[in-house]
Amino acid sequence: MDFKKLIAKRRSIRKYDARPVPQEVVDRLVAATMSAPSSRNSHSTHLMVITNPETIARMAEMRDYGSAFMKNAPLAILVMGDQSVTDKWLVNASISATILQLACVDEGLGSCWVHIDGSLQRKAEPEGPKADAFVRELFPEIPDHFGILCAIAIGYSEFEPAPLPEWDVAAHLHHE
Repeated sequence: MDFKKLIAKRRSIRKYDARPVPQEVVDRLVAATMSAPSSRNSHSTHLMVITNPETIARMAEMRDYGSAFMKNAPLAILVMGDQSVTDKWLVNASISATILQLACVDEGLGSCWVHIDGSLQRKAEPEGPKADAFVRELFPEIPDHFGILCAIAIGYSEFEPAPLPEWDVAAHLHHE
């Protein structure tokens, strides 16, 4: 797909049909994601691919806002970073997550980022548990030195999203 079309087509998709994502497509998504650049070529990003519907539905409960839609996604990928490798793991993981979402568009899939790092489990409890703790309880095999940036919910969109609305790019552009 042409890059400009790919960028224009990328939208946050929160409604998926029931079709599973074929393994060969998952493999291409992972390969594209892991080709993302990283600080000092540290390769600090790690992924966890989740296809079990019950597990994904449980993940949808990690926050009381902004994650419930995940329960209908046929695929979720946790994007994590090895903090023992570099202090830039968060930036590296962010780049990887963005590449993953663009790869989804290229494969005809929809996706949506669900932020985990620093997010509250319950919005009304600012001192309460974090989404990270919920995910770590769900996946005890995640090493302590891995930071969990986000989950990307992935699937075939249930609808054709409208184009992005026009906005004033010039107001965000600065020149010296």
